Amino acid sequence: MAEIKVKLVRSRIGTTPAQRKLLDSLGLKRRETVKVFKDTPSIRGIIAKVPHMVTIVE
Repeated sequence: MAEIKVKLVRSRIGTTPAQRKLLDSLGLKRRETVKVFKDTPSIRGIIAKVPHMVTIVE
């Protein structure tokens, strides 16, 4: 299965509690952290909820 790297590019300050929970579920706690995930629809859905805060790194 393909893998994607997700990077937190904006700070969590000023986000809603729901957005913070999504970032916690991805394990992104600090700016500029990168995590690797399997490319599944659930991970893509989480990324779609906070597209202004994360990027997919190639």
